[in-house]
Amino acid sequence: MATIKDVAAKVGVSVATVSNALNGKPNVGSAVRRKVLRAAKDLGYRPHRAAQAMRKGRTRAIGLVLPDLTNPFFPQLAQTVENKARKLGLLVCLIDSQDSLEGEADGLTLLAQHGVDGIIWCPVGPRIPRPIHAFGRPVVLIDRPRPGFAIVQSNNLMGGQLLAQYALRHGHTRVGLLSGPRSVESAQQRRNGFVTAHPRQIEIAWEVRVGFDGILPPEACAALLERRGATLVVAGNDLIAINALRWLTQHDVRVPDDVSIVGFDDISWARIVSPRLTTIAQPLVAIGTRAVELLEERLSGAAIADRATVFDVTLVERESVKSI
Repeated sequence: MATIKDVAAKVGVSVATVSNALNGKPNVGSAVRRKVLRAAKDLGYRPHRAAQAMRKGRTRAIGLVLPDLTNPFFPQLAQTVENKARKLGLLVCLIDSQDSLEGEADGLTLLAQHGVDGIIWCPVGPRIPRPIHAFGRPVVLIDRPRPGFAIVQSNNLMGGQLLAQYALRHGHTRVGLLSGPRSVESAQQRRNGFVTAHPRQIEIAWEVRVGFDGILPPEACAALLERRGATLVVAGNDLIAINALRWLTQHDVRVPDDVSIVGFDDISWARIVSPRLTTIAQPLVAIGTRAVELLEERLSGAAIADRATVFDVTLVERESVKSI
């Protein structure tokens, strides 16, 4: 394995110059920096992270804490975070909270024990767990805002509004809601965006709360079959919508001929179920990339507390909705 001395010898400069060039220090000319970077690449040089951590007090490792990796939305998000982090020379330590406050607290404690430089976190519940209070290092939230933290999220309210406008365009004025969990703010924003967009034109026939894991409670299964005049079912996320679609199909209810369904997130499964799911697409690449950038800014000394980045969403029309 090539060492920093090998790079210095190849370029014909000192080890200190190579170190400064590789670490982006301003006291190295651009021509020399290019030569150093080219030589490091040619020789296959990789920095010794453990030694750097000892010298600088930074591990160049960050934590990523997500609620539930069985939901396809979160592995897709994890991939975008890892891709961006790797380009910045950061190692990502992934924690699956298993949709549990206890699992979340255990994971956060483990990351702190391993000395990660910062954490990107999508909270399970509304409260800030004790390990975060004691962490003392930068934290950036994804999707679920909390006071005092930088947040990167989609415009969930806009997504609900887009679905309401879409429903009216296709003649659906009486709908059923499979809303997401009340404790998750993004779920509330999606619901409120839909319900408040056109309250005089869209009537809510029924509403049942469903977890983002998509598991339908008995009351949701009953409402789907009874329908109570609803011609459209609006689900809190794609996983809920896909489980509703499966339940209806099992009971000989045709989608969209008998009832239409829409989701939220545009996970990969939305494109392979039959009929393919109309949904709201979140810009996952932009969200994951920005979260890593914010954390890196904070690690470099920038103040990012309470900084909010909100990305617009888009409607993706497929075959799960028909006009009436």
